[in-house]
Amino acid sequence: MNQITITIGEERVQVERGTNLAELANNYQSNFKYEIILAKVNGIYQELTYTIHKDCKVEFLDLTERGANRVFLNGLIYLTIYATKQLFGSNMEIKVNHSLDKGLYIETNIGLTEEDLTQLGLKMKEIVAADLPITKVTVTRLDAKNYFQAVGDEVKAGIMGYITSTHVTLYKLADLYNYLYSQMPISTKALSHFELTYLHENGFVLRFPTIYMKEGIKPYQHRKNIFELFQRSRDWAKLLKLENVVDLNRRVSNSTIEELIRIDELVKNEKLFDIAKEIVNKREHAKIVLIGGPSSTGKTTTTNKLVLCLKSFGKNPIMLSMDDFFVEREETPLGEDGKPDYERLEAVNLELFESTIQKLLAGEETSVPTYNFILGKKEYKNKIKMNKEDILLIEGIHALNPKVLEHIPKENKVTIYLSALTELNIDNHARVSTTDNRLLRRIVRDNRTRGNSIEDTLKSWAKVREGEEKNIFPYQDDAEYTFNTAHIYELGVLKTFVEPLLYSVPVTSEYYNEAIRLINFLRVFLPISSESIPEDSILREFIGGGCFKV
Repeated sequence: MNQITITIGEERVQVERGTNLAELANNYQSNFKYEIILAKVNGIYQELTYTIHKDCKVEFLDLTERGANRVFLNGLIYLTIYATKQLFGSNMEIKVNHSLDKGLYIETNIGLTEEDLTQLGLKMKEIVAADLPITKVTVTRLDAKNYFQAVGDEVKAGIMGYITSTHVTLYKLADLYNYLYSQMPISTKALSHFELTYLHENGFVLRFPTIYMKEGIKPYQHRKNIFELFQRSRDWAKLLKLENVVDLNRRVSNSTIEELIRIDELVKNEKLFDIAKEIVNKREHAKIVLIGGPSSTGKTTTTNKLVLCLKSFGKNPIMLSMDDFFVEREETPLGEDGKPDYERLEAVNLELFESTIQKLLAGEETSVPTYNFILGKKEYKNKIKMNKEDILLIEGIHALNPKVLEHIPKENKVTIYLSALTELNIDNHARVSTTDNRLLRRIVRDNRTRGNSIEDTLKSWAKVREGEEKNIFPYQDDAEYTFNTAHIYELGVLKTFVEPLLYSVPVTSEYYNEAIRLINFLRVFLPISSESIPEDSILREFIGGGCFKV
């Protein structure tokens, strides 16, 4: 029998055995705002070239779905690489550095004018209109290495040395081959939604719709503090000749990784000490330090370390966590799904929080709550009184929201934003996502400290991310200080802790695709032992063995 049954939503259709997803997708494109770019077959992501040979369930996806959005973005990067070479010649190289205001900051090795960037955008649209195929090619790992060496891409050639498979999958666009660690669209036609923003002679932002943008691409807003923090971090990495995973793996292979760990930790401590020094020297009226940032940026450890720095200047810091001011569990606001939403600002009793801080600033002895997360309620066991040299250090994901302590004068507050911005790229075309870095940290910590399975963490991560987009990132550039909590070496360490958890996700799980994606991401990193990591390291907050209570 040549007929098989495909279930798409509530519909069951008969198709010829061997039908590919692209043929089938044409019948459903009108149901989507954007081009269909990927599909799930029995829950597993498949490219549209996939051929169907047995009864199955198919779900088509456009870029509004998380996995399909990643595929779309990788297709856009490939389109940008190809278009720059077509327009400016084979010597033009781009480096995809990091995310910036819902886009990607890209640097070029040849200077561009604003007019050049306009022409690049037109060239990219021309290639999209040409509907050029992006085809999958399987080659030996050695052939791939030889190809990348021949075209002058030594980093990708080096990556081939850390892949254990005898064969690798490349993607071909016209006469260009690339290795992009991802599934891909089947043609350039699906890549029509993008904008380019000029920053300077050697840098621009590739902007695109994300899953958080309901109305498409939003106007660009330059995030000066975060951009400069990235630049400082990358400049430091260049000094150490550590720009990509090949450079890091070389440190592991030649046994200099322990030295790198000590250097990294020393630099982190020095930068935090400098912030403490500025707080003391420049802000004599400041009595409150607000420390904010998204999940898994190491707020607790960083705050503890800042306490020690301030004590070295004769100050007496007092730590508070905004989590202890959560409303009672039954009062927690509900999200759109009807479930408690702990990421919203309304999950914190702001009135109690501000009145408590006001009393402390007035020198009153004040009862301070501790939130019992098991019972879902506040308990009052501690009393605090502030003296002349005391400084309040308050950490929380909402700490930088202007509604927090809005009645306390600005001159009495110092604000610090924490972010885990890794300085490393995988190679010139593939960055290390700060979101993935934080997710790996959280998987390890949740499993170690809360007994959560990896599926529990992955299930909650989407809501955490949505809350960050709404409640944290809009205020990240308002902070007086930004501090990078990522360690340049940490992905090799996290790999040793998280890989067994990733492999535990069964193929039947709805999180299997995400587990496989993270496994593939980590496979190019050599493992790094945690033995040499000091007990006061921010990374210890996640892997354990730290000296601070977290």
